[in-house]
Parts: sequence; structure tokens; C-alpha cells
Amino acid sequence: MVRCASAARAAVAAAILAAALFGIVVAADSGFAKQPFIVLASTTSTENSGLFAHILPRFEKQTGISVRVVAVGTGQAVRIAQRGDADVLLVHHRPSEERFVAEGFGTRRYDVMYNDFVIVGPKPAQSRGDNVVDALLRIAGDRRLFISRGDDSGTHKKEMALWAAAGFDPRIASGTWYRETGSGMGATLNVAAALGASTLSDRATWLSFANKRNLEIQVSGDPILHNQYGVIPVNPARHPHVREGLAGDFVGWLLSGAGQAAIASFRIHGQQAFFPNAGFAQ
Repeated sequence: MVRCASAARAAVAAAILAAALFGIVVAADSGFAKQPFIVLASTTSTENSGLFAHILPRFEKQTGISVRVVAVGTGQAVRIAQRGDADVLLVHHRPSEERFVAEGFGTRRYDVMYNDFVIVGPKPAQSRGDNVVDALLRIAGDRRLFISRGDDSGTHKKEMALWAAAGFDPRIASGTWYRETGSGMGATLNVAAALGASTLSDRATWLSFANKRNLEIQVSGDPILHNQYGVIPVNPARHPHVREGLAGDFVGWLLSGAGQAAIASFRIHGQQAFFPNAGFAQ
């Protein structure tokens, strides 16, 4: 039932996205879009946390360029950029980012910021600690309810990598103690909160999530939970229509002192949500 509902939501989301992108093109071609702009394909974690609402007005004020964000899971964001429906890609799954560049869809990848993932679960904690592999094996061994995004997002990809590190494929238990929402992080956290289940979340979304109920952070601090974000301009050699100059202005600003300071100054309930680390071009 969850998967069917998720498929319906995915179809609706795809239709909305197509309409939004079509609207952008129509507005530009009709002469209504007077202000220069770029389209940024990025993640729900960066958008829903409030980071873009914090930093993009600063970029626009400094440059006069507006940024239109398409916030989806990392897998979908990559596909949008591959089609040339975005000028810049900003996601958090390095293997996908490096493949995007290697296949000629992006010009160059840059580290821009990081935070971490956490496992949250119901009180009283049964998997508290800083070793995520041990925690996942205890969850599987006890058949405790675990909610997965199951949506090909960066967080879902990370979750599957963590299960692989534990030597266990939870999909064999799909529909029993292991359930997939096919939804974004906020919706998945809502399901976990309602069912008293565990899930993997990026820290920024967890900090901004208001419906925590009985959930708390149970596992954090393991180096394997590091969550690196990369930014990549879409390659004009592959898609000549992309706004190469404006995209370069945006990436340059993100990596500059002003952009990095804007990222560092973003807080959720007084806690820093992202940590800038530009300067390492790949």
C-alpha cells in the first residue's frame, strides 16, 4: 500500500516538475523573464532545511541573478541535469557526481559543504552509539521496524551503502520490518514518527523536522556517516543551451569567501547545519 501510494505521489511530482520546467522555458521565450536566472537541480535536504532560502537572496543581491531550485532526490536531480533541464547540479552522492562528470554531462565537480547522517529511532534507545554497522545489525537481528526512503535519493543511496557495509540486504525483508516509502526525507520521518520506527536522516532535515514525537538521535559520529555535497556546472558542450556564464557565476560565488560564509552562517534552532569546505576541485 505504501509503495502504491508512493508511485502515485511520484507520478504527480513528475507532472508538477515537467510543468514547472515548461513554465520556465515559456516564460523565458515569451520575454516575461527579464531578470537573468539559472535552474539549479538539487536535493530536498538542501531546500527543505531552509539553506537556499538563507543563501540565495544574498547571491541574487550581489549578482542580480536569480536561482530557480528544482528540489528532488539526488538520483532524479542527476537525471534532470543529464537531460539539460538544469544549469547547475548540487547533490550529495559522490559516485553519482563523478560519473556525471566522467560521462561528459558536467564540466568539473567541486566540494562545497558537508554535514552528516544520523540514525533516529524511538525512545528508549536500543541502538545508541557511534557504530552504525553494529546498530543496523541489531535492528535487523531484532526485526525492529525500519523506514527507508527507497527513492534513489542521496540519503537512500547512503543507506544502502551502510547496509552493504554491514553485509546485509534489508530488501529481503521488504514489507515486513523493513518498509520503503518512496518519498522524501520529511515524509519518511513522518512515517517513522507515526510508527515508532528507526530511519536514516541527514542532520539538517532532522534539525528542521518539527514532528519528532518520540524519536531521537540514536547513532551519530561514525566517520562513515559523513555527508559531502558537491556542485557541478552542466557541460555546455553536451547541452549548448545551458546558461554557462551565469552558472559559472553561481558556482564561483558558492566557492568564494562570501558564499562559504553564507553557508556557515545558516542555523537551525541555533545549530550549524552545513559546514563549508570549498577549495578541493575534482
